This record gives sequence, structure tokens and C-alpha cells, in this order.
Amino acid sequence: MAYLLDHRRCALLVIDPQERLMAAIHKAERVSRNTALLVRAAKELSMPILATTQYVKGLGPFVPELAELLEDVETIDKMEFNSFLNADFRRAAAALPASVDTLVITGVEAHICIYQTAVGAMSGAFGRSFECWIAEDAVSSRQKRNWKSAIRLLGQQGACCGPSELILYQWLERAGTSVFKAMLPYLK
Repeated sequence: MAYLLDHRRCALLVIDPQERLMAAIHKAERVSRNTALLVRAAKELSMPILATTQYVKGLGPFVPELAELLEDVETIDKMEFNSFLNADFRRAAAALPASVDTLVITGVEAHICIYQTAVGAMSGAFGRSFECWIAEDAVSSRQKRNWKSAIRLLGQQGACCGPSELILYQWLERAGTSVFKAMLPYLK
């Protein structure tokens, strides 16, 4: 079924872009830059944002370029790879407005936490199912081949995978709005 994203039906999910982990990630700068773009847009559009860290004591805080943008977002620290296996995350996902039926996912690692969380979201096995859009240039893995495999497999599982700008411009819907103008400096 073909459809366009409607920001009123989306939440942004930022998974584990932490200092020690991102230091080993393929194209980490690209992941951080595009995640920041989507976080800024989500905030401008008053969209819900969920964020996770993986064992913050060991992998450290968010990378500096995202830490400030996410400082007002509740962050759930987890040990689980599939975020839906974490009780606090399930509560946060369940608390999303009923109108939200789509998660736009960014972060790392594509073949581990992104893959398992997206499949968990789409399966409905945790009480609520979501459509998933993977911002493929805002996710990655330590090795390029793992990132590529994850994107391919997620598409086969039913997730939509595309670049951040493809997602962003669907959220924006049109030029000339105050949100479009606020985002313009980040789109050049």
C-alpha cells in the first residue's frame, strides 16, 4: 500500500547514538547530521520523540552534536537490543497519542537494535503495532555490509527505507510555511 508520511501520525525514535559506540560506526558523521536534521524537524512540528541509550554507563552519553538537541527528551537506558523488550520503553511507546501509528527510526546499530526494534514495532507483539520508516542515511553499523544487509532485510520485513530528506519533505508538505523557513538553514 502506497502512502505519504503525515507528521501528525509519526513519532521519531532515536536509538543509541552514543559517544563510544559512534566512534566505531561507519559514516558516523552522516548519521549524526541526519539524525539532528530529523530531531529539529520533529521539534518544529511538535512531534513526539522517543530516545534510547544502550547501557549508558559503558557506552557513554549521546554524541555532543545530538546531546543538546535531545536534552529535553526523556531518554530510556536499556540493556535490551529490541527496545520493546524494555518495560520503560514499552510504557513510553504505549503513551504515544493514539493518532501516532508510524515510527521514524534513526540511530545505531542498523543490524542489531534498529532491526530488532523495528521488527518488534511492526509485529504488534508488545501490545501496539506501528508502521516503520527507517531513515537509511541516519542509521548505520560498525561495518558497511551489516548496515546494507539490515536496510535490505527491513525493507523485506515491511519497513519503508529512504533518505532523511525524503522523510523530512513529506513531514513539511509544502514550502513557505514557518516550519519550512525554520528548517531551511539546515537543508543547504
